[in-house]
Amino acid sequence: MGRGYVAAPAVDFLDFVVSRLDFIRLFDSYGTMKKAKTIAALAALAQESRLDVFRMLVQSGPEGLAAGEIGARLGVPSPTLSFHLNHLKHAGLVTCRRDSRSIIYSADYRAMNDLISYLMENCCRGDAEQCAPPVCTPANAKQRIRVADNGKRKLSA
Repeated sequence: MGRGYVAAPAVDFLDFVVSRLDFIRLFDSYGTMKKAKTIAALAALAQESRLDVFRMLVQSGPEGLAAGEIGARLGVPSPTLSFHLNHLKHAGLVTCRRDSRSIIYSADYRAMNDLISYLMENCCRGDAEQCAPPVCTPANAKQRIRVADNGKRKLSA
């Protein structure tokens, strides 16, 4: 070695292989994590009361509902409702926040979309047009078009 020359560190083949294996292990861990979260979410929704609670929270929008309101609407006793809400929360499908004396629960729309995306991943060999309609319209947002007596089209709920 001459003056001013710094030898580049040699890339050890073993270091390269180990780093590559770490990357593969991390990727596999991520895939397994996605699968585990999906299984937890589906297991939480596989019970009638929890499915009813989750659907109600999805319908209520991002502002959510107070626990007492959910219980009153579904006719579920507080201890039972608390159990089901905690199950949904641990599955990552529901978030909660305190608003003075009430606990407000809301659906985690990102988690819901992630669940649906995971289930639809590679659907129909990647040709999404074969699988589903191009637009999914929620039931309460659908409007029927009717023709009035004068021939003009009107929207009706």
